[in-house]
Amino acid sequence: MSEIITRTKEKRDVIVVGGGIAGISAAVSAARKGVSVLLVEKGVNLGGLATVGLISWYEPLCDGKGTQLIGGIAEELIRLAVECGFDNLPSKWGGEERNTPRNHRFSTFYSPTFFSMALDKYLLDNGVELLFDTLATYPVMNGTHCDGVIVENANGREFYGANVVVDATGDASIMYRAGVPCELGENFLTYIVHEFDEHSAEQYSKDKDVSKFRRWKNCGSDYMGNGHPDGMKTFHGNTAEEITEFVVAGKLRMLDKYKGTDRNSREIMMMPSMPQFRTVRHIKSQGAFCGQKQELTDDCIGYVGDFRTCGKCYPFPFSCLYNKHFDNLIAAGRIVDVSDADAWEIARVIPVCALSGEAAGIAAAIASAEKCAVGYFDLGSMR
Repeated sequence: MSEIITRTKEKRDVIVVGGGIAGISAAVSAARKGVSVLLVEKGVNLGGLATVGLISWYEPLCDGKGTQLIGGIAEELIRLAVECGFDNLPSKWGGEERNTPRNHRFSTFYSPTFFSMALDKYLLDNGVELLFDTLATYPVMNGTHCDGVIVENANGREFYGANVVVDATGDASIMYRAGVPCELGENFLTYIVHEFDEHSAEQYSKDKDVSKFRRWKNCGSDYMGNGHPDGMKTFHGNTAEEITEFVVAGKLRMLDKYKGTDRNSREIMMMPSMPQFRTVRHIKSQGAFCGQKQELTDDCIGYVGDFRTCGKCYPFPFSCLYNKHFDNLIAAGRIVDVSDADAWEIARVIPVCALSGEAAGIAAAIASAEKCAVGYFDLGSMR
């Protein structure tokens, strides 16, 4: 067997692993601080679950009672999502209401394909270096300090050094392999495709509402598990075997849903190119997000709402992004520390992932520039 060679590449200030919403937000916010940023994505399209995962509803940035809670990059991204494609934003939040709004909140359906293409330009315009079709396999650890990450791609096996690494993988694979304590979640079977049929085409020809033409079809469960097959286990999603079982089960059930329908009257526009897990693994830290009303503390980086209901908002702590024993690793997105499954539901959606990603990127840039740990600086410098 020929020797496998690991090539050492030029060191970056910050490496972000994962090109979903959290990773994009982290990379852009870090780059805006003037540091060198490399974003490593295992696929060839950006956006993660929000695009290639076909979960193309941008959850509310507001509290449901007319008050906007989240701005910053989260708001930049919702505007970008509808810049080239359709939207159904209410007029209060900038929509034209050509397409019927889902509700009165600052939320919208959008085109996952146009959004994904626009994200490339967004990152490049902000000075982020992209590396597609590249799997970050392992962090290289020196005790509890991460020297960088090993990647595999068309070049073979390579090592990229970094001052700080942001884990935005969605399953905490980098932090878990680095030794950061983590907790597994559970996932109900979900398999969503985008479809159209004769009825939706007729409706579109009448009212031109493309948000109703591009329809979701789900053969699995909603976030509460409704529709999960009787007797089927829930999935952690942390092994190749479980991922395969989850995806195959979804495809077979989707095929079964179409049985007996006229094959010339409907079409699947897109099928997901990643497993639609929401809660695979999250880190354990010194300050979990609780999804409960609490007193405002200096640790708060913003307020977040609950997409499932109106009027509720909760402080989001910076401390849920890192474990203090690992000085240059920081989490972003749906892998941040949460107190329970209900808090995880709030933390895993697009606006909150963008918020945590933006904070993680700023912290990473400051830690790199000031040669300090990601958790040890004045939060005022982030604001």
